[in-house]
Amino acid sequence: MRNKILNIKSSARFLASVPHSPSSSIASSTPKSESSKFKKPVPSLDQFIQRQRVLSFWREIIRAVYKIPPSSTRTEMRDYARAEFDRNKGVEDVAHIRYLLSAGKTEFDTMRRYIEELASR
Repeated sequence: MRNKILNIKSSARFLASVPHSPSSSIASSTPKSESSKFKKPVPSLDQFIQRQRVLSFWREIIRAVYKIPPSSTRTEMRDYARAEFDRNKGVEDVAHIRYLLSAGKTEFDTMRRYIEELASR
């Protein structure tokens, strides 16, 4: 019993001897908004959903383009799609993103017919 009391007292002495700074406390170890490792603010739900739709559309384009046999046409189509996505990379307005997706899908549908024709050769 005496050993347990001494251990408690010695551990209390040890804790008292350890320097405590605000950054080492448990409560302050939670991430703060200004010290967060994320550079951009958290997107809204609508922005998140639109981002997923854009990524899905990009994957759909890439899958279709890779159905074309390796040629300069395949490279040009991939480069064109990438240039369009890069050009509109900074758009944050959800309504404008919806418009771009709609216009891109319309354009892609016309290109898809051409791609399917090339892929069947």
